[in-house]
Amino acid sequence: MQERSSVGELAEQLRRELDRYSPGGKLPSSRALVERFRVSPVTVSRALAQLAAEGLVVTRPGAGAFRAQARTAAAPAGDTSWQEVALSADGAADLVPRSVDASGVLVSLAAPPPGVIEFNGGYLHPSLQPERAMAAALSRAGRRPGAWGRPPMEGLPELREWFARSIGGAVTAAEVLITAGGQSALTTALRALAPPGAPVLVESPTYPGMLAIARAAGLRPVPVPVDADGVRPELLADAFRATGAPAFVCQPLFQNPTGAVLAPGRRAEVLRIAREAGAFVVEDDFVRRLVHEDAGPLPRPLAADDPDGVVVHVSSLTKATSPSFRVSALAARGPVLERLRAIQVVDTFFVPRPLQEAALELVGSPAWPRHLRAVSAELKARRDAMTGALALHLPELVLPHVPSGGYHLWPRLPDGTDESALTSAALRAGVALTPGRPYFSAEPPAAHLRLSFAAVAGTGEIAEGVRRLRRACDEVLR
Repeated sequence: MQERSSVGELAEQLRRELDRYSPGGKLPSSRALVERFRVSPVTVSRALAQLAAEGLVVTRPGAGAFRAQARTAAAPAGDTSWQEVALSADGAADLVPRSVDASGVLVSLAAPPPGVIEFNGGYLHPSLQPERAMAAALSRAGRRPGAWGRPPMEGLPELREWFARSIGGAVTAAEVLITAGGQSALTTALRALAPPGAPVLVESPTYPGMLAIARAAGLRPVPVPVDADGVRPELLADAFRATGAPAFVCQPLFQNPTGAVLAPGRRAEVLRIAREAGAFVVEDDFVRRLVHEDAGPLPRPLAADDPDGVVVHVSSLTKATSPSFRVSALAARGPVLERLRAIQVVDTFFVPRPLQEAALELVGSPAWPRHLRAVSAELKARRDAMTGALALHLPELVLPHVPSGGYHLWPRLPDGTDESALTSAALRAGVALTPGRPYFSAEPPAAHLRLSFAAVAGTGEIAEGVRRLRRACDEVLR
């Protein structure tokens, strides 16, 4: 029998064979399954764990796996319709709706069906993740003295110091809080800076997850247009005057989704405008560690050039490692830091210490710079493969900017294109896309797609994905 590399395939085969065993009957040993199906012990273990999660088998350490006892009849479903009233009562008095739309976030988190090429992913493909280095770091971290104890509420001092050095300027470890991923950090920041019902300025277009955070916190996102050089300062000033917003959320480096970098001449201007408005700038520095090989020197974070505490800085390790390696930092100066800290403690207490210790082990190991160099080279190769394939097969898609960092492109579709129809046609053709509409907090000026080149297996899959996208465009654009 040929090698079965898929956990799902093995789980399905075992599922079909369960009727051979009576309830409580013992399944073949893991060793026997390894030999029979010619898979690794890890594959067998994960397949059995999947069946156990479904309630089909029971595993007993040292004894093996057994068919689960027959399930008792399920209790009749209750009537939850009362919740519709409870969740919306007095809704007319709400400044903003209390329901939360997570669709824009789920697009980049949901795994596509088997065989579908993932142009909608928001994380590195497993082949690009430093799995061996992370596993080694976690193993070493678990053996550190006190690794399983309670960490300081603000985070481990050494990790805070590492993030402070990464930000640069006069930022110190005392001005850094360790948080559980960038999404959590942005949530804490917006809750600290703006009361429910307040306007908050956002780039347009911008990351749908940030829009979801703002709306879930009861805030009103107000768009400020972005061009090839980042946010437009004159429109930012106009938006502050018109709204009195207490904060502006931006991504100055390789902005999501446009890939724009805030121009040198605009950096000080953005800080000056916010300071004069008595407002904060929330800097989401999310992909600084996903720079491409040909990028050249990067500008410093805005926080590094901010002595007055205007910037609340968010930085994360997640994008450069794994979706499950949720370690990030919030940096701020002045009284706002205490408010951030209080919200962080109330919401989550602290980031688990083993994960913080593992982060220290990882970024302090020789494997870390090697990983960043390898990812930098691979992302450039994938970006070039995608831009070349689009130019060859889809010249009607306009690509005004090719970024030198990040993991996606932002092509403009021909006028009048139905994004939803194209997304559906592409999925039928075997490629998952992210439509542009969720990236705008108001009516979009044109139809777009965000095409990720980081979540796929390699350049060959990129070429095939673009060919499939061509077929979808032929169906929708004709």
